[in-house]
Amino acid sequence: MKLYFSPGACSLSPHIALREAGYKFDAEQVDLATKKTKAGADYAKINPKGYVPALQLDNGELLTEGVAIVNYLADQKPEANLLPKNGGMDRYRAQEWLTFISSEIHKTLGPLFNPKTPDGFKTIAIEKLGQRFDFLNKHLEGKQYLMGSQFSAADAYLFTVASWAPHLKVDLAKWPNVKAYVDRVAARPAVQAALKAEGLLQ
Repeated sequence: MKLYFSPGACSLSPHIALREAGYKFDAEQVDLATKKTKAGADYAKINPKGYVPALQLDNGELLTEGVAIVNYLADQKPEANLLPKNGGMDRYRAQEWLTFISSEIHKTLGPLFNPKTPDGFKTIAIEKLGQRFDFLNKHLEGKQYLMGSQFSAADAYLFTVASWAPHLKVDLAKWPNVKAYVDRVAARPAVQAALKAEGLLQ
């Protein structure tokens, strides 16, 4: 398998999941501005959507969208416990978290990176984000991870997008349980390995 990624982007989530589950895989960096991979390939031809992540499967198929990718990875290697087994309520809870992170955190933070986003929109987005972090801060009280003591792919995703906050001048210190959670996830060996591989840690 090959993961196409951009350092620190949402592709970090499946990158962490791949390492947590012990998959053997290749990773190729994508310049999202030029749509070129580090090897010089035209990424727009590989993934016409033009953004990351994308996972090239061993059979040649391409799978895109982070939530779909981590579900695939979880089901191919259930013993890795990336997500609870299919059919049980815990799996639906995990999907609930993945959807919440995607629609309420990721999509709120994303426009803040764009210099063309109007200041008024940014103000509204940061206010909404604060409400979501209020909810997360309360939920994480007394918990190691989103679903209790077991790390999951949902944690890889939340860690990825929450780690953008300081770069956007959103101080996680306002939400101590969220801040402690991000620090806790960052210390996991697979997360450290992914960050180093993407050039985000020395």
